[in-house]
Amino acid sequence: MTDHLNDLPSDMDLRELLRFSNSDGRIWLAGQRMLLMHVNALQALRNEIIHTLGLAQARKLLMRAGHSAGTRDGLLARQVRSQMGTYEAYAVGPQLHMLEGAVQVKPVAFDYKPHADPLQSHFHAIFNWHHSWEAEAHRADHGLQHESACWSLLGYACGYSSAFFQQPVLFKETQCEACGKSHCQIEGRFLHEWESGDADMAVKKKPTAGLLWVGGAAAFQARSAHEQYMELAKTPLTGRSPAFVQAFELLRQAAPTQVSVLLTGETGVGKEQFARALHALSKRSERPFVAINCAALPADLIESELFGVEKGAYTGALATRMGRFERADGGTLFLDELGELPLPAQAKLLRVLQQGEIERLGGTQARKIDVRIVAATNVDLTEAAQAGRFRQDLLYRLNVYPIEIPPLRERLDDIALLAKYFLEHYGRLHNKRIVGFEDAAMQALHNHPWPGNVRELGNAVERAVILAPIGQLNIPMSSLFPAMAAPLVDRISASGQLQSAATRPRSANGEQSPQTPAPSPSAQVLQLLQQHGLSMDELEHQLLQEAMARSQGNQAAAARLLKMSRPKFTYRLGRLEDKNT
Repeated sequence: MTDHLNDLPSDMDLRELLRFSNSDGRIWLAGQRMLLMHVNALQALRNEIIHTLGLAQARKLLMRAGHSAGTRDGLLARQVRSQMGTYEAYAVGPQLHMLEGAVQVKPVAFDYKPHADPLQSHFHAIFNWHHSWEAEAHRADHGLQHESACWSLLGYACGYSSAFFQQPVLFKETQCEACGKSHCQIEGRFLHEWESGDADMAVKKKPTAGLLWVGGAAAFQARSAHEQYMELAKTPLTGRSPAFVQAFELLRQAAPTQVSVLLTGETGVGKEQFARALHALSKRSERPFVAINCAALPADLIESELFGVEKGAYTGALATRMGRFERADGGTLFLDELGELPLPAQAKLLRVLQQGEIERLGGTQARKIDVRIVAATNVDLTEAAQAGRFRQDLLYRLNVYPIEIPPLRERLDDIALLAKYFLEHYGRLHNKRIVGFEDAAMQALHNHPWPGNVRELGNAVERAVILAPIGQLNIPMSSLFPAMAAPLVDRISASGQLQSAATRPRSANGEQSPQTPAPSPSAQVLQLLQQHGLSMDELEHQLLQEAMARSQGNQAAAARLLKMSRPKFTYRLGRLEDKNT
């Protein structure tokens, strides 16, 4: 246990992260959306959960909710004060808890000793909690208790500390205001340091199944949804929006059959991924999947690419070569941008569909093949047929089972899933460890029209991953949409008042200036002197003492904190101490 425990550091850096965006009705904490709520509303919700599920299940559920919030703040703390000591960086959690109005936190003990082997590392902390909203609410609703009641706050402490130290931490509430104590107290250790902590780790368990009974049609829908999910897991597709589910259900029903499928939709919607999904769910999944872009090949080469070529068929044909149809024998051939296929090649494709055989360029022998055709286009083939650019009879053969893939603007529920998928994929590809998106960034993703659909989303996320500096945990909005100006936001001043942003200027890049106008550091110091009635000597003495406290009495380290030489630091400290005596 530490012999000397410093007070919590200044929270001005955290206040700077809290923004009130009145123009769009949102509150942000470091890019994560927050909510200012009446305690009475939370109290009513908490009470309803207890009455519906019972005390034991309600405790687990509320601890999990707190754990989730704490985990996000724990990751934030590792980023905000990465250049400060462990205690100062860890203090972000308790200070955010206070800034959010949940509880007043007073540190009692804090001891951390890292080790290369996590099971040999040591952590022990004790905090006093005053004015816990949860203890007050629980006692008001249920009277004096025999057991502690700060469930969500305790879950927050566990989640925050586990994310901060990157290994499981368990806090226990050793006394609680709900039990008649003057204040609450929590004690935390690494999970392996508790003699028996598993019983209290309800927050880490998965939600209990069957809390609410589901029957009849709802149960059938749940089973159907599960079956659909299991099928989806076999494919490269991601989605849950109604538009996506409708398209996927059509694909799923076609998969076990031999029908040729025509995929339509705007550019970038993922037609090749749907084709690969169809192949993965079919009986041909163990056989080849061969894709060709009909628009990417010159007209004089497309037939040889599709149907193959015999040696000597034309100048330069030095060897016999199989075409895509033969390479896909027994499997699936995906013809992308089918509308660009030349008319002569369309005639041969029609023969393949009708007879199940191909003839190599320059050859005289028909070859039987077993290939499933999946075609895709982003043009109206009916219109192309009427204009004479596409064979009407081929259209009839291919249009037996059309599937229209919805654009991304009709799949708003899928944007978060797709963005997460791309973040994980490109994070691995570019060796970046990024855990997610700031809420403001995710909101911007949902508001963007996405004319390039899923392909555009993937490109935007990849660019943001590449731009992310090492150590950044969440993608900000500016990395996804550099040209998008940040909204005007209000901030919390040192005195706890909300400062209006209405008159704050913006910089050339659209960022809002932090003050109106932005005060210099000297102006901020002068403001502090006026607010607290300090003299310059008193301020200097407090700065020197604070540096000594943070450096645990080491004058050389304290001097470095203030960017002074040690002799100058020692001289000033001695001079001020002489004045005070």
